[in-house]
Amino acid sequence: MVSLNKVRMRYPGTKRDVLKDIDLEIKDGEFVFLIGPSGSGKSTIIKLLTGEVRATGGKIRVNDFDLRSIKRRHLPKLRRTLGVIFQDFRLIEDMSVYDNVAFAMRVVGASSRDIRKRVPYVLDLVGLSDCKNRLPRELSGGEQQRVAIARALVNSPGLIIADEPTGNLDPAKSLEIMLLLRKINELGTTVLVVSHEKELVNALGKRVVSLDDGVLTDHGGEYYK
Repeated sequence: MVSLNKVRMRYPGTKRDVLKDIDLEIKDGEFVFLIGPSGSGKSTIIKLLTGEVRATGGKIRVNDFDLRSIKRRHLPKLRRTLGVIFQDFRLIEDMSVYDNVAFAMRVVGASSRDIRKRVPYVLDLVGLSDCKNRLPRELSGGEQQRVAIARALVNSPGLIIADEPTGNLDPAKSLEIMLLLRKINELGTTVLVVSHEKELVNALGKRVVSLDDGVLTDHGGEYYK
């Protein structure tokens, strides 16, 4: 679960709050879109949820971690409960698809046996079983993003955060990626997607929250107008 209560954020050396009394709750198993113009505070919310920055005021809980008081040495434990997907894929270019996904398990100390069992399952889930031995440069943009999704999913996170995951893709591939994220959500993983693509948000019909100048509005089940 994600819970933000009266969260304020002002970066050091600045004179204005980037976030202003943000209240947001995302229940386990939800799929939520976060929308808003550039500079509205969306990236700051992601940084707060991943522990990259600490809020100026208010309370934040993510997967039972208190992010206002969490010690730096405990941040890796928090991040193991999260899967983060970026617009620019961030794959390791000289590793195969299989090894890119397996690497995410190795860094958290997974056994070779667990890796051999889990990675093929996740690659099959995202439709890349036939691409496991290919390098990222041999894949299309949509396929590379599927690898990034597999990597985010492989350690069974409670929450996936996707930051503009379709920003570098054409409309058809963008819809494929969103439908894949919906499938993952239907299997039980909580999903938060940052997006500015109106048509995609409307197509999925999920809960929408919007930021504008640091102020959040929860539209509930309404589509992106």
